[in-house]
This record gives sequence, C-alpha cells and structure tokens, in this order.
Amino acid sequence: MWTRAELKENAKKFFKFNYWKMVLVTFILTLLGGGGGGGGFNVSYTRSFDLGSGHMSSSEMMGFLAAFFTTFTIVMIIAVAMSVFLYNPLLVGAQRFFVVSHYQKAKLDELGFAFSNGYGNVVKTMFLKGLFTSLWTLLFIVPGIIKGYEYRMIPYILAENPGIDYRDAFAASRQMMDGNKWNAFVLDLSFLGWNFLSVFTCGILSIFYVGPYVFMTNAELYVALKEITFGNRGQNYQNGQAGQYAYDYQAGQSYQDDQTYQNGQYYANDQDR
Repeated sequence: MWTRAELKENAKKFFKFNYWKMVLVTFILTLLGGGGGGGGFNVSYTRSFDLGSGHMSSSEMMGFLAAFFTTFTIVMIIAVAMSVFLYNPLLVGAQRFFVVSHYQKAKLDELGFAFSNGYGNVVKTMFLKGLFTSLWTLLFIVPGIIKGYEYRMIPYILAENPGIDYRDAFAASRQMMDGNKWNAFVLDLSFLGWNFLSVFTCGILSIFYVGPYVFMTNAELYVALKEITFGNRGQNYQNGQAGQYAYDYQAGQSYQDDQTYQNGQYYANDQDR
C-alpha cells in the first residue's frame, strides 16, 4: 500500500535529477492553462457611449447586451476549443513526461507525445472525462468531486496507451482509484500549505517548486496504483463487467523496456547529471 510520505520522498528524489525540464513543463502548462485577463471588452465598449448623458437608451442597451453575449460566446468557444484540442493533449504529454521521469531522465519531446500518438482518441477521451465530470457536478458538487477522483488516472493511462478505448480508460481509472479516492484527496490537501505560499510569491514558487513537486508526486501515485492494481507492467487490466481487456503499454515500451528503468537504476548509473 502506498503512503503520502513515500510518494513525496520519491517525487523529491526524481525531481532533483530533472529539475529544469520539470520546471519548463510546469511553466508551459501554467501559461496555457492559466487563462488570459478578461474585462478589456467591457471597458472599451462602455467608453464608446456618451458618458455625459448618464444613461443609455434602450436601443443602446440592447446593442450592448448583444455585443457582450456575442463576444462572450466567441471567447468561450475559443477557450473550450483551446482546452480540448491543445491543452488536454499537452496535459497528457506532460503526465507522460513525469511518469517517464520515474524510470529515467525524460526528454521534453514527451510533452508533444499525444499530438503524434492517438491524438484523436486522446482528444475524445479527455473531452468525455471533462464532460462527465461537469455533468456529475451539475447534480451536486460532491458527486462531481467524487467522479473527478474516479477519473483521475485517465490522463496517465492515455499517456502510456493513447489508443486505448475510452470505455477501457474509464474502467481502468475507476478500478485504480477504487478504495484510494479518500487517500488521494488527503494527498491533495497536504499541498495546501505550499499552494498558499505560492500565492504570496505571485506564482513564482509554484512554477519553480510546488508545481513540479505536485506533478511528480501525482505521477508517483499513478505508478504505485498501476503496480498495485495490475502488476508491475500493468498487463491484463481487468474490466470487472466485461472481463479482461488488453492494456499492453505498447506506446510506453520505449522507456519501460529499457533494462535500466527498474527501481530508478537509470539515475544511479547516470554519470552526466
């Protein structure tokens, strides 16, 4: 069974070996996922009215509302498209980067992994993950949170097998998180202090330490759950309802078949770091 202390200790160990690359990956994700500043439209549009009159006519109000909602809709469509077609595949690549970092020094090329390996399936599966979580959240916040933890391993599963059927990915994540959702929640809570400190450094601490630390810790959680649930190589995932289905890590063989990946021996034998 995994413990928070073990995961964090391993994360710190691997963090040191690949520090600057992990920082860069975290920075890229933060840059794309942080969102831009809003409100610019509001200011510029309202200034176009006759401020001296102190009021807007009904036609001006209707024009303002129409322009506002049109702009809002366009911005939301662009934001969703960016998230679905760019950020989500990038996130899968980032999770692959951190999982590979458990076995050996990962290359930055891993960040773009999903764009050249099962891109369409990754986009679809990650979109469904977000959609299902949102729909559960609409029912009530708590079911949405629970489902969020139930689907937590999906990006990692896609990172190692981007061609896996989305139903198998959901089933595998569900099985991996069975009995582990509360402990994962407590693991997240253990980073609250670091996140609080990051706010006071305007996010600088998050990029240079907290973000990579959290990403690596979560990758360690995935590796631990994968080995506990499915064995050391993750062969023969169980579906519970539909029986066995193959999960052979074909996309991950580039590092998992490396003779030096076992138990972090790559790092021990690496003389160049």
